Amino acid sequence: MSFDYGKLKKKPVLVLTGPTAVGKTALSLKLAAAVNGAVISADSMQVYRGMDIGSAKILPEERQGIPHYLIDVLDPEEDFNVALFKSMALRAMQEIWKNGQVPIITGGTGFYIQAVLRDIDFSESEGKSDIRSAYEKLAEERGPQALHAILAEKDPEAAREIHPNNLKRVIRALEFYDQTGTPISRHNEEQRAKDSPYCYLYFVLNDERKRLYDRIDRRVDQMIGAGLVDEVRSLKARGLTENNVSMKGLGYKELFPYLDGKCTLSEAVEIIKRDTRHFAKRQITWFKRESGIIWINKNEFNYEDDAILNYMLTLWREKLNEDKQIL
Repeated sequence: MSFDYGKLKKKPVLVLTGPTAVGKTALSLKLAAAVNGAVISADSMQVYRGMDIGSAKILPEERQGIPHYLIDVLDPEEDFNVALFKSMALRAMQEIWKNGQVPIITGGTGFYIQAVLRDIDFSESEGKSDIRSAYEKLAEERGPQALHAILAEKDPEAAREIHPNNLKRVIRALEFYDQTGTPISRHNEEQRAKDSPYCYLYFVLNDERKRLYDRIDRRVDQMIGAGLVDEVRSLKARGLTENNVSMKGLGYKELFPYLDGKCTLSEAVEIIKRDTRHFAKRQITWFKRESGIIWINKNEFNYEDDAILNYMLTLWREKLNEDKQIL
């Protein structure tokens, strides 16, 4: 199916997301081939070199000639965050459009996707403020629960949305409140309500909960069999610790206790599976809050990727025509 993107009023963007292990990667290749697309990874771990197994990274030989961006662009010692993702993704999008292709943002990090689609402003979060440093020190002294309690007083809505152990987001919410006098929950709601500058469709691939959890468990077993322990061991040997942003990813942070002799491998593996299932549930909850979502439940298509693809292409053509984006 051919698409003429040269006459669009707004630049085209497709999003294919969903919970971890649902099958986004294989479908993204089919979609990219069908619409002359290039893939931008919206994944907080695939951006790192040398973190292939635990991030379920698509390798160069598996990409079927489809250009991929934001994979293997940082060393694990470097920090990565949503503001950096947005700036890197926007540069990638400009290059993709210049090549006459459509960007396909693929991955499970919903906040990253929202940042690009809604053009969320992160200018106030750049740099490290004295306020942030003070809260980090307080967290070291009193623990994350104490900071979460402070957030519950200042911004109850944000406290309900942010897990107490997500210290980075708790501190960011407190910092934002102290800097602006405005709850970050209100700010985020305003950002979510912004119109997108793009002509886009936002697909969320999903599956029945039991099947998804079974896929997660099998994939963790496959990762262990493929050498995940050795991958984490080599990263640890080069000086990386659980405090590095890169090592906070699922499948990495859970193996440090095993490598330190604090638990057995089977215990670590079960924790990875449990935490990944919980993560998938949180991802689904996030996407349910987003607007303009097109849910694709795999069971409704008899688990046939070609049927799913045809449905997506039909909606994409309708989007281009019905919204009168084509001049």
